[in-house]
Amino acid sequence: MKILATVTRIGTVTAISAASLAFTSTGAQADTVVPLPGGTLSRTLVDGTVVTVNLVGESANINPSMGSTPLHRNAWVSASAQVEISGTNTDVGGSIYPGYVVGCQVSISGGGVNGGANGGADWSSGEASPTGGVDSGANLTLGPGQATSFYVLDLEAPDMYGAEMHNPYNWFAGSNGSVTWTDETIGLNGCAGYAQARSFVSVEVITPTVTTWVTLWGQPFSLG
Repeated sequence: MKILATVTRIGTVTAISAASLAFTSTGAQADTVVPLPGGTLSRTLVDGTVVTVNLVGESANINPSMGSTPLHRNAWVSASAQVEISGTNTDVGGSIYPGYVVGCQVSISGGGVNGGANGGADWSSGEASPTGGVDSGANLTLGPGQATSFYVLDLEAPDMYGAEMHNPYNWFAGSNGSVTWTDETIGLNGCAGYAQARSFVSVEVITPTVTTWVTLWGQPFSLG
């Protein structure tokens, strides 16, 4: 069960998503903690606004799946996505969509996916422009040559009519925003070959004259 919390302060919004707590492996197989380098990306928009996206504190805890077969993979991932907006515009804001793409016997190292992605992102430009995504990474099923993507966030909020809706993004106003997640589950079933995962942070930036997407990719890592 996900535990979600949002903390808001002037100029900065932080959303924290924690998935099921990691269990310590016992027996011959032990957990493998993989530190990842994260990354940074800076883009100057046509109106002079500068958008900087940072991915920091990224890691993956690869552990024996409870399925205990070569077709199962399990990992817990953590990171923090930080967005800074600067320039002459003061009336700015945006939405942060953090997520992961997971592939089975498919290359995800070039910013796109050979073999196609099943939902969640438009890969045609080499950047992930969110279009929906699967609900979570806790229960993914992929065969060889397949890939899919999912979002880290599932934030509940009422719509304009008071009905419950779920958002895969965190909206912020002003020049700074961030999303932090800890022990988000990636559970992969059905993959008989080499499996990889890779984080992405897509940011929709809105200024008085420009609305655009900026996407930062993390480094691919093996799920085994």
